[in-house]
Amino acid sequence: MNRRDFIHYSTMASALPFLPGGVMATAPSNAPKDLDIHVFSKHLQFLDYKELGKMVKEMGFDGADLTVRPGGHVLPENVKTDLPKAVEGLKAAGLEPKLMTTAITDGSDPVNKTLLQAAAENGIKYYRLGWYKYPETGSIVEAAKGYNKKTQEIARLNEEIGIYGSYQNHSGANYAGASLWEVQNILAKTSLPHMGCQYDIRHSVVEGGLSWKTSLRLIKDKINTIVLKDFRWEKVDGQWKPLNTPLGEGMVDFDAYFKLLKAANINVPVSLHLEYDLGGAEHGKKEISISRDKVYEAMIKDLKTARMLWEKA
Repeated sequence: MNRRDFIHYSTMASALPFLPGGVMATAPSNAPKDLDIHVFSKHLQFLDYKELGKMVKEMGFDGADLTVRPGGHVLPENVKTDLPKAVEGLKAAGLEPKLMTTAITDGSDPVNKTLLQAAAENGIKYYRLGWYKYPETGSIVEAAKGYNKKTQEIARLNEEIGIYGSYQNHSGANYAGASLWEVQNILAKTSLPHMGCQYDIRHSVVEGGLSWKTSLRLIKDKINTIVLKDFRWEKVDGQWKPLNTPLGEGMVDFDAYFKLLKAANINVPVSLHLEYDLGGAEHGKKEISISRDKVYEAMIKDLKTARMLWEKA
């Protein structure tokens, strides 16, 4: 999605009213028709760059969300030499590189600036930031103000370089952004479209329960990428925990979610995550305990499920 289209979709989204009960107005005739789905390369870190592009294409994805961070497919200190190789691997398979995931949280770090410049030069359009975490002691409010200043600084750097940043909502203790209200505050005063939200429906439902539709309404104008994954609550050793599942087998109401996205004309690049047991591939292991074919089968299944659910909605 180019800048003009992003601004158009954002404007359309802000103009569409969310009706009582979490139901939106009927989707307009120009609602998006398909999803632009990129597999999270964290789960394919056992492949080299050439193999990565080939397999991503064969499985039917539109591209890969490259991990460009410590322990990732591309290490930040090697970004000038290795990112072009990763991008070429995708292009050789006929795929357009669009997404990457980073650990960037500070725009003043020269290493981060070099990383973003290399990404923009190689055609990457969107990247996910790292996460901020609240200190164990001290004021959470003051900490959040500091994170807002940091994202403003990163947004200015993004605009200078010509790339778009995304802050992901992430469930869990001490994560700044577990609540979408926190993400809203962290991103306040940052300039669209150079800084937005990577909306993660799984984390939103974990933290929001029945109020996730309200959270979506709150943040919809800032969404520039989304993550797809699923989960369910289970009791493990006497404690309730969110356990990740294949897409469509958990608690996320994808029918309602996709209808809301369509009604708001939100169709941004998608990163598909598979966080359930895949022999270590779910954690980015380069040596996995199951066959690679099992990983590919799971990815194809989730991809087909995502497209089926989108079409059905």
